[in-house]
Amino acid sequence: MILDRVIPALSFEDIPISDDWAFSEAKRLDTTYITHGYHRYPAKFIPQLARRLIEEYSEEGNTVLDPFCGCGTTLVESVVSRRYSYGYDINPISILISLAKVRLLDPQSLSEAYEEIRIRSFETVPELPQNERIDYWFRESEKKELSRLLQAIHAIDDIDIRRFFVCGFSNILKNCSIWHQKSNKPTRDFKKKIPDVMRTFNRQIRMMSKGNLAFHELMNGRAFSANAECRDSRCLPLVNESVDLVVTSPPYVTSYEYGDLHQLSMLWLERLDDLRAFREKFIGSALRRIECATGTYEAHTRSSLAAEIGAELASVNGKTASSVISYFESMYEIWAELYRLLRVGGKICIVIGNTSLKGVQIANAEVFVEQMQRLGFYLIDVIKREIPSKNLPSTRDKATGRFAKTSDADALAYPTEFVLVLEK
Repeated sequence: MILDRVIPALSFEDIPISDDWAFSEAKRLDTTYITHGYHRYPAKFIPQLARRLIEEYSEEGNTVLDPFCGCGTTLVESVVSRRYSYGYDINPISILISLAKVRLLDPQSLSEAYEEIRIRSFETVPELPQNERIDYWFRESEKKELSRLLQAIHAIDDIDIRRFFVCGFSNILKNCSIWHQKSNKPTRDFKKKIPDVMRTFNRQIRMMSKGNLAFHELMNGRAFSANAECRDSRCLPLVNESVDLVVTSPPYVTSYEYGDLHQLSMLWLERLDDLRAFREKFIGSALRRIECATGTYEAHTRSSLAAEIGAELASVNGKTASSVISYFESMYEIWAELYRLLRVGGKICIVIGNTSLKGVQIANAEVFVEQMQRLGFYLIDVIKREIPSKNLPSTRDKATGRFAKTSDADALAYPTEFVLVLEK
């Protein structure tokens, strides 16, 4: 529904659901077409949603930005829609996946590199990583085979081709570990039947190679440039008013520890030593807190609604309130940076759901709109959609707000979400 350019009522919950934005007819084959299926990723939005926003709110040759690029869905769809694009994320694994997905690679060169890796992996003497967390998640036999494989991949000279195979390596780590296969949460399964490393990698690369070939055919071997970089989105290396459209899905406040989900890849590829320090980088991490008095919540967040939410949470749990205020403060800084980068008349599309913590409703969408209007954005549309396709557990514990097994939970997690469209 199109809204007047005024600060909205405090709740969007009464907005009717727009059935045509659910894309419920999209099958897995549709949502993983071309390179979208390269790597599992939590809470990613489907490419059909990104494509529609890109095509409705920008033109061919425009520049699209995603400051929380995740696994690169917006970037890939920008390429397909013939737009230039930039993506940023604090998570280096996100950048690995995004760059692997947007690069068109010569199929013959990929095939030759693949054969080279297979030969080298059998000949290589493995240099086993000395890391307690790797030992925690991997048996000795798989650790040896993974070490051989990664060493063989790192011997590839071409950086784009090497990244393609590193991305594939990253995506088999959960399968080849004792991480419970059906759990997004970090849980060990000592009875898990672990598949052969090379067979698993071979299947992964065959799938990715088919995706790359389909991408080639779709783009006729030529694509618009897309770049991704590991950065804090509160300070981006782009000039003022250089962006035509922002399409993004921000992290949720303290609802999911994104750092945990990619710890296996970080352990192997980035040699992660301090998991806590890695977690603290993420906006929305429960470990990110600020010290401030209840009366200063609005000054920190630039939102009267966020201040009310923080005060209500403070009466229940002070640490959670501090985390939520820190989250909204960081988000305001990001909206300010995006205002700098967006051209006058440019649009920003934000995909976000509301949630609850400690029994307190967290109106993310409404807070974001209030913050952005204070910066000078105009609200032009709010779309409420069902989310049948997000890769998230479907239930949440009411007391903690965290995802939980169905038997331990009594609240649906994110059954709907909002697409906020604002204009500078």
